[in-house]
Amino acid sequence: MSFPPANTPLYNHPLPEIENWLVSQGCDRDPDDLHCWLIDRETWRAHICLDVDSLSVRYLNAGADGRDVVRSFKYSLSRRDLDEAIFSGP
Repeated sequence: MSFPPANTPLYNHPLPEIENWLVSQGCDRDPDDLHCWLIDRETWRAHICLDVDSLSVRYLNAGADGRDVVRSFKYSLSRRDLDEAIFSGP
């Protein structure tokens, strides 16, 4: 898989490359919501959605009280920044 350099803002990645990036991180497309992706890591699970102006992440049952933790990231962030922010967990 070939991606633009890691310091490239996500808005400069074509959609198929963003989807391939998510797959390379272990995400699976949500069959009920095609703009969203699911990831299940050993210590956390998340639902990632590609929204109009940002990428939103809902870490499931990740809060101290067992509630979901939701974060939103602008597409102006680089893929490297998003890798660190999203895939290091809640």
